[in-house]
Amino acid sequence: MGRLRKLLIPGVDKHLLVKDATKAMPDLLRRRFIAGGASFGALTLLTGCDVLDSSSAEEMLKKVSKFNDAFQAFIFNPDAMAPTFPESAITKPFPFNAYYELDDAPEIDGKDWKFEVSGLVENKKPWTLEELYKLPQVKQVTRHICVEGWSAIGSWTGTPLRDFLKLVGADTTAKYCWFQCADREGYNSPLDMRTALHPQTIMAFKFGDEILPRAYGFPMKIRVPTKLGFKNPKYVVSMEVTNDYKGGYWEDQGYNSFSGS
Repeated sequence: MGRLRKLLIPGVDKHLLVKDATKAMPDLLRRRFIAGGASFGALTLLTGCDVLDSSSAEEMLKKVSKFNDAFQAFIFNPDAMAPTFPESAITKPFPFNAYYELDDAPEIDGKDWKFEVSGLVENKKPWTLEELYKLPQVKQVTRHICVEGWSAIGSWTGTPLRDFLKLVGADTTAKYCWFQCADREGYNSPLDMRTALHPQTIMAFKFGDEILPRAYGFPMKIRVPTKLGFKNPKYVVSMEVTNDYKGGYWEDQGYNSFSGS
């Protein structure tokens, strides 16, 4: 969902453009669009774009993606819980997933690592891993759903992000928590505040009752079972609470920012 770079068409074939735009819509909106005729005229009305060439066709698809984000955010129920599973359902081995090989994953010294907090928060002190480990933690067995079409069930333990935001005096009326990671290319991703405050969104420090291994994001992963996998940043080094949309590694390449699972 939202992979615009794979949906873009080289010319202005209106039939294909409508087909590709329909693929980028969330299920409920897609059903309504198809029920209404799924015409090029309806798509033009929805996006306000007048398609004359491939450049304007690309702009139309980008607007569909933005509309997709807004629509998903509108229908998001902050009280709805992602499914949980018994430990017997855990996927073994749980897959490593990244845009690089495991050998290229960040190697972080937990003794030197600090979690930086900035933006609209009262307490901007950096947190050591030892300090974070002392915070109250919860455990969840939930499904990781990848945008590529596969899924896996894992066990994660950590501190609810909403509890940490309260602890540091974050302005929870702000729009985003923006996370920066230690990956070589500077992986980053924004998380809308309503999802950040969801009770199942946690700062994960353990996988399968063991300290989070390098493959799954040591020393900290933001586990968000209500989102697609790429919205679960690993190797996190900082968080900024902000009203500014700062984009993200995959979001800047056309993936929908909301991307609920």
